[in-house]
Amino acid sequence: MSSALTPLLQPFACKSLHLRNRFMMAPMSRYFATSGIVTPASADYYRRRIEGGVACVITEGVAIDRPGAVAADTIPRFFGNEALAGWDRVRQDVQAAGGAIIPQLWHVGGCTDFNFPDSPHDPLESPSGLVGPDLPGGRPMTGQDADEVQASFVRGALDAQRLGFDAIELHGAHGYLFDQFFWNVTNKRDDRYGGSSIAERVGFAAETIAAIRQAVGPDYAIVFRFSQWKVYDYEAKIASSPQELEAWLGPLAEAGVDIFHCSERRFWENAFPGSDLNLAGWAKKVTGKPTITVGSVGLDRDLMADFVDGQSSPALERLDDLARRYERGDFDLVAIGRALLGDAHWLRKVLDGRLSELSPYSAECTRTLT
Repeated sequence: MSSALTPLLQPFACKSLHLRNRFMMAPMSRYFATSGIVTPASADYYRRRIEGGVACVITEGVAIDRPGAVAADTIPRFFGNEALAGWDRVRQDVQAAGGAIIPQLWHVGGCTDFNFPDSPHDPLESPSGLVGPDLPGGRPMTGQDADEVQASFVRGALDAQRLGFDAIELHGAHGYLFDQFFWNVTNKRDDRYGGSSIAERVGFAAETIAAIRQAVGPDYAIVFRFSQWKVYDYEAKIASSPQELEAWLGPLAEAGVDIFHCSERRFWENAFPGSDLNLAGWAKKVTGKPTITVGSVGLDRDLMADFVDGQSSPALERLDDLARRYERGDFDLVAIGRALLGDAHWLRKVLDGRLSELSPYSAECTRTLT
């Protein structure tokens, strides 16, 4: 098994981001931040994944300093002296272990939290007061709201840069705020952020990215996570063709995105008919930017199946296909999610051929920071 993944052990560099191999830990919400403050347990949790072999961790989504940016009080904040001091401790531990770390800046838009629906939170906001097909969520944002949210993302990016994080990621996937602007189902606006085409609806995200780029300068890496599927509609499609994908991602790349993080439920699935390229393959093809592939790497089924009965077993037969796609140039980096929750040393065990030692992922893994 180690020979299949050997090509992915070469280093990677993009502006401020320098990695010893091509493997990353995917962002996954953990809900262990008391009153929004991460603890030393989170620092240990992230450090262990670096010790287990991956080159970088993308943190769980962190709240920007906008009231109502997140809908649960155990989601970590990325603002305020105490919260930033906690994250700086996490950063130091990860980097001391030889890894890189990227905070994922998050605004959920109008989405309440599935895991903690009764958690207290400030009123939510969204582009048009919708989070799904005829599904209300959040108050419609004014133009001033949009300006203030963009400024909040800029402050978060500047704090990350000041503290020494290796890059930032913006969470633009899964039906949250940026994605609510992208999706015609949730964006019914008649101002400059609305429109019938994705090329028009990409404006809010592109403006935000451009403002961040101006603030952090040309050499600080910006990662943008996007997806077709949404938490309220697993089969949603924003782009039905490579041409629409280019209209979607092109303005984001021009605004300043350096790397696209392409979230799929299963990395091996074709993004569009007539080609075996997955979403990361097509994103790289239409933008020319490096991409991250993600989606059930190392497991036997996707995340949604785990919500039903709660356990995925290690499944390594698709790793040859992962390596094949990488060597073909479809993507540059691989993000691993639930497999790393089940086993912090998943990558080292796979590379060493210690497959019988792999621990499965189960819902129990979400209840502790191991």
